[in-house]
Amino acid sequence: MTYKYDNVYLLDASTVVGPYEKKGPLGDKFDKSYDDLYNGEKSWEQAEVKLLEDSIDILLKKIKKNKSDIDLIVSGDLLNQVTSSSYAVQKYNIPFLGVYSACASSVEGIIIASSMIDSGKINNCIVSTSSHNMSSEKQFRNPTEYGAPKPKTATFTATGGASAYITNEKSKIKIESTTIGKVIDKGQNDPLNMGAVMAPAAADTIYRHLRDLNRDPSYYDLILTGDLGVYGKEILIDYMKSEYGLDISNNYNDMGTMLYDLKEQSEVMAGGSGPVCSALVCYSHILSLLKKGTLKRVLIAATGALFSPTFVYQHIDINAISHAVSLEAIK
Repeated sequence: MTYKYDNVYLLDASTVVGPYEKKGPLGDKFDKSYDDLYNGEKSWEQAEVKLLEDSIDILLKKIKKNKSDIDLIVSGDLLNQVTSSSYAVQKYNIPFLGVYSACASSVEGIIIASSMIDSGKINNCIVSTSSHNMSSEKQFRNPTEYGAPKPKTATFTATGGASAYITNEKSKIKIESTTIGKVIDKGQNDPLNMGAVMAPAAADTIYRHLRDLNRDPSYYDLILTGDLGVYGKEILIDYMKSEYGLDISNNYNDMGTMLYDLKEQSEVMAGGSGPVCSALVCYSHILSLLKKGTLKRVLIAATGALFSPTFVYQHIDINAISHAVSLEAIK
């Protein structure tokens, strides 16, 4: 399902990161960073809540709004029952919708906000997301103290909080259209190869977006996926050619490979992942290029592995989903 919008804009955004993201190639583009993974809190989970709170506070200052001016907050994260989001937003006393599409949650939030604004139900919305390397590892994989080795296909959950202000007030960046993804199962069950799990879902969403709007990949200056990593990125390029006859290699990149220096930061292995990964790259680097006019049209296809440790232990396939949003620079 693809929707076009007439009066929906992304006015501004904020990003807060941890130490690994600060050391990456985009380190100077984030609004705030921390030098350790605790952020002055007592646990990794509370540290993630702090990252999300920081991003919302910074965004409110940037857009010069009070919390009473905000109609709705939509937020999603990886922790059980989207607890990072619910604990972070409770202090703002703003209506809240918690969402879950794993690492595609940020774009799911944008779709919900854009649809409600375009229909006139609300005037504005803050869309937020977060993830934390250690809280995610603790929940989804082996205890971090165990020190289990990982294959080179594994990705590295990004630590950060990110928020965007979506509004009907005209700004330099228009949310032109969105495409809601489908749940895709291609028989993958390796939790340490998320790129292979999610690439077919990204391909399906990108293809349907282009088909629904009768567009060629060259319509966009840049097509970006959320966090397929080095290997998932190559799988997607090949899959698009073989399944749909589309070559996206000339204007495509993956934000999981952009967040870190893959040569210098060996600990990130195949690249970044987590709900905040694509949001950090998009809300800092990509929005800046759109505002400057360096980029005019960008398609963001965030990707999520709907990963349940319980199902993985039962050797059940990992489902994936991808949601897309088209951003256009306005003169």
